[in-house]
Amino acid sequence: MAEFRLIIGNKNYSSWSLRGWLATRQAGIDVEEVLVNLGAADYKRQLRQYSSAAKVPVLIHGDLLVWDSLAIIEYLAEISPDAGFWPADQSARAHARAISAEMHSGFGAVRSFMPMNLRKSLPGKGRGEGIDEDIRRITEIWRTCRERQGEGGAFLFGPWSAADTMFAPVVTRFRTYGVELDPLCQSYADAVSNSAWFKEWEADALKEPWVVPEDEIA
Repeated sequence: MAEFRLIIGNKNYSSWSLRGWLATRQAGIDVEEVLVNLGAADYKRQLRQYSSAAKVPVLIHGDLLVWDSLAIIEYLAEISPDAGFWPADQSARAHARAISAEMHSGFGAVRSFMPMNLRKSLPGKGRGEGIDEDIRRITEIWRTCRERQGEGGAFLFGPWSAADTMFAPVVTRFRTYGVELDPLCQSYADAVSNSAWFKEWEADALKEPWVVPEDEIA
């Protein structure tokens, strides 16, 4: 059995799984992926085999379970201190943690009305109450990071960091639902979409046979 296992949901739909998976890629660890189809009638039962929270992702390292994306990031940052999860500069690091926590707990409209769906192109769909406010705040975060602390790379704090892992699923949502972005934000979104790690995940997602009706918009 592999030293690390990562329990994930469907790669086409599961934004939280994408975050946990990207964190393992940044850590540079070999991980066995265990995919639970979130469209299966008994998916909760399957997930409870790994964690009583019955959610994805779950990182298993020996006898240790870590069952939250941000907690997985922090754990992997501790055991892979040279992986660059957080910016080296203290103020940038605090900023990165703040926006990552905001992403973790906020933006309910985007989550509700724009479910992640890598197979679809649905420009103009996914609109609802609070969407415009969420989009304004997210793009404000992206612009601020790129303008103030984005030197040395194409991502929020220059090189890829945990903050990019947290916002990567939003990039996919904006692409799927045709959200128009200013040039700076579009450049950032393109950098995420074209990154090798994301391309690897996307290629697997596009091969999946499953459809989860709850995550589809007509």
